[in-house]
Amino acid sequence: MAGSPLVGILSLQGDVREHENVLQGLGAETLRVRRAEELAQVQGLVIPGGESTVIDKLSRQFGLQQPLRDAIAAGLPVYGTCAGLILLADTVIDGIEGQQSFGGMDIDVRRNAFGRQTESFEADLAVPVLGDEPVHATFIRAPIVERVGAGVEVLSALPDGAIVAVQQGNLLGTSFHPEVGGDSRFHAHFLARVRASVRSAA
Repeated sequence: MAGSPLVGILSLQGDVREHENVLQGLGAETLRVRRAEELAQVQGLVIPGGESTVIDKLSRQFGLQQPLRDAIAAGLPVYGTCAGLILLADTVIDGIEGQQSFGGMDIDVRRNAFGRQTESFEADLAVPVLGDEPVHATFIRAPIVERVGAGVEVLSALPDGAIVAVQQGNLLGTSFHPEVGGDSRFHAHFLARVRASVRSAA
């Protein structure tokens, strides 16, 4: 599709193909990103769910950690789901020893806030920015956001108040996995940010 944004998917570990399918279905071109030169080509980036500790370690081994931090600081639109949300947080409350994040979002995140994979669950969430219809969300060893800074917009929370979707500038993060639930509205919302960023840079 001519004029489609090129969206990278960080492909060190995690559910890469599911994001590819959703983004391509919405008209975006995608590129699997494993190296700095691939990151430099994209107009937006998805950091998928997986193991935040593994993605952190591999990003350093592949020489991607600092280029990712630089791209985020420079305003690249980035959407992180589950582990991706953890990696976008400035502070990871219960990270393992030596764990680092890419940062960029003024939030504190707690990993595996709901317990182990056996405590995975689904929930219908009100997300006003996406319209009146609830989002059916899948939580798999999900984090929660325990603190948001002044510049962070809370997009959704569970009935008990646990924050599970946030946005700050060009950065978007969800605790859950929209790519597995058949609802593409979060990806469409992200692509709108990518297209707006491309227009403003032109």
